[in-house]
Amino acid sequence: MARPVIGIVTNSHLINDQYPAHASGTMLQQAVAEVSDGLPLLVPADPTHVDLADLLDTCDGFLLPGGRPNVHPEEYGEEPTEAHGAFDRGRDGVVLPLIRACIERGQPVLGVCRGFQELNVAMGGTLYPEIRDLPGRMNHRMPPDGTIEEKFALRHAVNFTEGGQFHRLMGSRQVMTNTLHGQGIKAAGKRIVIDGTADDGTPEAIYVDGAPGYALAVQWHPEYRAAEDPVSRPLFAAFGDAARAWSRGHVATPDRKTA
Repeated sequence: MARPVIGIVTNSHLINDQYPAHASGTMLQQAVAEVSDGLPLLVPADPTHVDLADLLDTCDGFLLPGGRPNVHPEEYGEEPTEAHGAFDRGRDGVVLPLIRACIERGQPVLGVCRGFQELNVAMGGTLYPEIRDLPGRMNHRMPPDGTIEEKFALRHAVNFTEGGQFHRLMGSRQVMTNTLHGQGIKAAGKRIVIDGTADDGTPEAIYVDGAPGYALAVQWHPEYRAAEDPVSRPLFAAFGDAARAWSRGHVATPDRKTA
């Protein structure tokens, strides 16, 4: 049987500071290929290049990765400030309607970092522009210097709701994760369930209540060493199972059961 096709939404980049490109990190593609056992397909972050109906028909699931630009605050009814950082309106235009369509259809979607924030915004939620500026919050950004290993090192615990989707998926109520984000959830969107938080109260794991299929997102970066990490592997494995079920005409829930 052919592997399920997983659409990985790209980010806009400039190669050598002048040549425009849409790109995706190889760690994401490796996680999809090796742990989800899917075929990674890069999706341009520009709504003029892709059609929503074509995307939904072509792919069996979608991975929404992190990225340096942030969701534009106009998408959740706020004015942009310097604290909001850079934006990618092309990605906003692709991902937000894509999320809503996937939730409605039961088509699998997994959000990572910015993808976590996009899932919340798509469902009507809002974001803080800078978590580290909030009283009582730690700095969740990655170290500015150091090796890749140091940037993606495990840095804090995430605590899951007893008996919740992530507790059942991980088999543990607490896990250790990396952290490389500046923004975070302010108000949860409609049907967004905050199922895991850091010790400082920052939301780290969410799902969509009542979604017919796999609709999960995490604020950390599980793609790093996904095949060997005990937290990343079940997340990507269950995502791959859901995409395989979709390719066979079934809808799969996060605990890998099909309907």
